[in-house]
Amino acid sequence: MYFYRILLLTAFFMVQSNLQSQVQLDANATNESLYRPNFHFTPKKGWMNDPNGMIFLNGQYHLFYQHYPDATVWGPMHWGQATSKDLVQWDHQPIALYPDSIGMIFSGSAVLDKNNTSGLGRNGVAPLVAIFTQHFMPGEKAGRTDFQNQSIAYSLDQGKTWTKYAGNPVLKTPNLKDFRDPKVIWHGPTQKWIMSLAVANHIEFYSSPNLINWTKESEMGKDLFAHGGVWECPDLLSFDVNGKTVWVLLVSMNPGGPNSGSATQYMVGDFDGHVFKPFTTDIKWMDYGPDNYAGVSFSNLGDRKVLIGWMSNWNYANLVPTEKWRSAMTVPRELSLVKQDTDANANINSSQNQNNFLLVSRPVKELEAHFTKMLSKKNMVAEKEFTLMGAGKILPNRIDLDIVKATDFDIVFSNAFNEKLIIGYDAAKKQFFIDRRNAGVSNFHQGFAAMPTAPRFVADAEMDLSVLIDKTSVELFADGGRTVMTALFFPTHPFTNCSLQSKEGISVKTMNLFLFK
Repeated sequence: MYFYRILLLTAFFMVQSNLQSQVQLDANATNESLYRPNFHFTPKKGWMNDPNGMIFLNGQYHLFYQHYPDATVWGPMHWGQATSKDLVQWDHQPIALYPDSIGMIFSGSAVLDKNNTSGLGRNGVAPLVAIFTQHFMPGEKAGRTDFQNQSIAYSLDQGKTWTKYAGNPVLKTPNLKDFRDPKVIWHGPTQKWIMSLAVANHIEFYSSPNLINWTKESEMGKDLFAHGGVWECPDLLSFDVNGKTVWVLLVSMNPGGPNSGSATQYMVGDFDGHVFKPFTTDIKWMDYGPDNYAGVSFSNLGDRKVLIGWMSNWNYANLVPTEKWRSAMTVPRELSLVKQDTDANANINSSQNQNNFLLVSRPVKELEAHFTKMLSKKNMVAEKEFTLMGAGKILPNRIDLDIVKATDFDIVFSNAFNEKLIIGYDAAKKQFFIDRRNAGVSNFHQGFAAMPTAPRFVADAEMDLSVLIDKTSVELFADGGRTVMTALFFPTHPFTNCSLQSKEGISVKTMNLFLFK
């Protein structure tokens, strides 16, 4: 992975001067105002990638993230930090963790050690414990295989300050180059902490009574599921489905995604505290767009599962045409597990139904309070083209459609400079798509100008669709979040028109347009 990122850095410096000469931004807009999103988290400055250590504590959400504050390209990793009370408005906080003699601070997680199993609490204060990979760059450059190890740090003031454990690392690599990204949960039935760890082409599970002493339990995935690249950033989640606990394992992979480059697959199965047993070896993707990677969930949220992903792709993450900062996060998403089988009383233990689970993603409900309705229509028939918003008007940030019959349609955002972004559905292929081939700047990477696609997972004639647009990103949630796509785009001028188009015409039960406040 490090070598892969070095190649990206080299490509960045080669194209940067050419890019600057070709990108002519709106005379009334700066790179900052044109490209920095309104309701997606971005760092104040510098580089950002994977979300890390996300935890809910005393009414506040804590987001940590891979961060290099001194440049807008990947470099020596720190843990940046931000907090929020509503998952939408974020306050930047001081950097939480800095590199040290053991190594850089790579991805990981954080937990609240309520019972002080670690012994790191003081005076009745339960410690907040971060578990992360430390990457020793001199060791990698020397050709060693022991340069990635797992360390911990703890906080007794709700994440404001951190103390690294004196006995780090707590889990040393068995001489493997890719041994990283620990995601830790508390497993009630075994009364132990469980760590999911990405190890090259598979996931390993470790247990601990105290977050310090770790024992390997099992491994899974060497010959199963998608293997187009290195496995990273696992997350093990449990869901209650009709009174039965069903487990989902998220695994990010780069490259090898369904639309090139980075993506996240998921597996559904059983976990007993020792072994994860998938119900099926079918390959399933959490998000079919090119720009949602390394997503993990918040801890300490009870039964609620909220995930945030890094909204980029290692194909071009170092090259996108922002100036003071690089990368944004997806909107926070509520996860749930559903069956394609419509019979709610079906036996989920039967082999027939074990293959039918789908991981559903929806924007969190907290976003609702930040949107104001611009336009609402019912029982509308759009013949060929229906203008949603024209030139001179503020375009919507969210479009919700309930469609009577799933026929071909396009939602087109465009400007007077022949740039357009198209979000649509191909009924013959039963595919959603996001066409960014002519959506603006794309010369920073030869594969960026593309039209990623995603399958539809329901056979119903009716369809519901929610589309979020925020300056340089689109997030599509279809059929209640069964199909999800995320994609970046970089127009040279703001889009000024929005229309709904269909060659056959389209019947819409309800249409609502919203503006972010």
